[in-house]
Amino acid sequence: MTLLQELESRLAAALTATLGEPTTAAVTAAADLRFGDYQSNAAMVLAKQQKTNPRALAQQIIDHLELTGLATADIAGPGFINFRILPEAYAARAVALIRDERLGVPATGAGKTVVVDFSAPNVAKPMHVGHIRSTIIGDSLARIARFLGFKVIADNHIGDWGTQFGMIIYGWNHFLDEAALAENPIQELVRVYRQVNAATKEDPAVLEVCKAELVKLQAGDPENLAIWQKCIEVSKAGLQKIYDRLDVKFDFWHGESYYNDKLAGIVEEFLEKGLARESNGAVCIFSDGTKPLEQDPFKVHKEEGWTDNPALIRKADGGFLYATTDLATIQFRIDEWKADHIWYVVGVPQQLHFRQLFDAAARWGKTGDFQHVEFGSILGDDRKLMRTRTGENVGLVEVLEEAVERAAKAIAEKNPDLQGEEAAQIAETVGIGAVKFAELSQGRLTDYVFSWDRMLALHGDTAPYLQNSYVRIRAIFRKLDAPFDATTAEIHLNEPAEIHLVRLLVRFGEVLPTILEDFRPNLLANYVLELARAFHSFYEACPVLKSDEPIRSSRLALCELTSRTLKQGLNLLGIDVPERM
Repeated sequence: MTLLQELESRLAAALTATLGEPTTAAVTAAADLRFGDYQSNAAMVLAKQQKTNPRALAQQIIDHLELTGLATADIAGPGFINFRILPEAYAARAVALIRDERLGVPATGAGKTVVVDFSAPNVAKPMHVGHIRSTIIGDSLARIARFLGFKVIADNHIGDWGTQFGMIIYGWNHFLDEAALAENPIQELVRVYRQVNAATKEDPAVLEVCKAELVKLQAGDPENLAIWQKCIEVSKAGLQKIYDRLDVKFDFWHGESYYNDKLAGIVEEFLEKGLARESNGAVCIFSDGTKPLEQDPFKVHKEEGWTDNPALIRKADGGFLYATTDLATIQFRIDEWKADHIWYVVGVPQQLHFRQLFDAAARWGKTGDFQHVEFGSILGDDRKLMRTRTGENVGLVEVLEEAVERAAKAIAEKNPDLQGEEAAQIAETVGIGAVKFAELSQGRLTDYVFSWDRMLALHGDTAPYLQNSYVRIRAIFRKLDAPFDATTAEIHLNEPAEIHLVRLLVRFGEVLPTILEDFRPNLLANYVLELARAFHSFYEACPVLKSDEPIRSSRLALCELTSRTLKQGLNLLGIDVPERM
C-alpha cells in the first residue's frame, strides 16, 4: 500500500465514524509544500451535501482521524485537510522501498490484458520523423503497463497491403538493383517506387500495367505473391535495425495482410445483421440514430444541415478499406488474445476513423476498452511540420544519426578521456535518450518544436541531465573501499533536503498508476526531473562520504534508492543510462 493509499484508508475510517455510514474520499499530493505533503477537500464536498459548515466538519473528521506514527493533520482555507508526514514515517517508507524490487509500485493491472498498437509504418517506405511519436509513446505505455502488472501484447500493425504494391512489383521486375537492395532494402524500394511513379506520368500505359500487377497479386498470383513477400521480408529487416537501435520490441507484426481472408465474411455479417447497407454499389456503415447529432461519428454538419458521414467497408469495385481491416483486427484481438483493453497510438488526424471504428465495434457486440491515444505533430523551427529543404519528410534514421553525432561531440568536449567503443556506446545511449525524452516530456496532444540544442543540453529538462544525475550517484559508490548493502542501513532523516528526497522517492509508486488514466508518460518524465533536482539539492546540502556513521550509511542508502528509482523511471520511458559520461 502506498503512503497515499494509507492516508485514504485512514481518512475513510474517519469519515465513516463522523458521518455514520461508509464514506470514502480522495487524497492528493499537495500542490504547495508549505501547507503539507498531502491534502483532501473531502470536508468541503461533504459539507455541501450535508448543508453544514465545511471547517466545522473538517474538525470533526480530524477528531476521528487515527494518524499516530504516520502524520499530523490541520485545516486550511475554507476546509482543506492538510497532512504532514512525520520524518520517522518517511524513514520507515524509505527502508521498505529499499527492500522492494518494485520500488513501491502496486500491480494495478494484474489479471488484465492490453494490446498496444503502435508505430505501424508502411512496408517499402522509410520511417520518418512523424513515426517518432507513435513509436516512442507506444513503447513507453507498453513498458509502464507491463510494470503495473498488465499482460501486454505489443502489436506492430504494419501497412503491408495496398495499391502501392502494383507499382512496386512493376518496379521490381524492371528497375531493381539487387546489390542496392541487399545493402539498403528500404532505400532501394523507395527509389524503385519513385522511378515507377515518374514512368506512369510519362506513359499512362505503365500505370495500367501496374494496376494489372496489383490485380494479379490480389488474385494470388504466385510470382507476384513471392515478390510481395520478399518486399515485406527486406522491409522488416530494415525496420528491425531501427527498432533495435531504439530498444523497441514487439510481440507480433500482424499487418493488414494478416486479416485479408476475414474481410469478405465481416462485410457479409454486417449486411446480414443490418449493421451496414449498400449505397451506390459500396457497403457502408451509417448512423443508428442512438447518439445526439453532435456526438454521432456517422453524421457531419454542413451548410445544408446534418448529413450522413458513413464509414465504407467495401468499395463499389469490391475492394476493402482500413475500416474493414480494423474491424477484423478488433475481432481477432478480443477473440484470440482475450484483450480487455486495446490502445491505438495514432495521430490526431485519425480521430474520426477511430470514433467510427469503436462505435461500429460496439454495435457489432465487440466489447472492451478501446482507446485512441492520439498525439500532435513535431514542428520545425518555422513552427510548420518538420521537413527537409526539398519538402520531404525528415527520415527517422537521419534524426537518430544526427542525435548520436551531436551527443558524441558534447561528450568529447566534457570528458576527452572517453575513447573508442566506450565513447561510441555512451554517445548512442545519450543521443537516443535525448530524442526519446524530448518526445515524452511533452504533453502528447501538444505540437512541439524539435530543437537539437535544447534536446542535448546537460542542464535543464533533458535526458542528458537525468543520465548525468544517475552517473553522479554511481560515482559515489565507486569511491567506496567495499561494496555497500543498502538493505542493512538504518534511515535517519534530519535535514529538510533528506526529507524532501524521500518525499519524492515515496511518490514513484503513486505517480506511475496515474499515467495510464489519460496516457500521459510526460507525468513520469516530470517526476524523474523532480527526483533528480531533489537529489542535487540533497547532495549539496548533505555530505555523504564525509559524514559520520550512522548518517553516512543512511545517506548512502538514499543515494542507492535514488539511483534505482531514476534508472527504473527512465527505463519505463525507454531510456537507458550509462555508468559514465
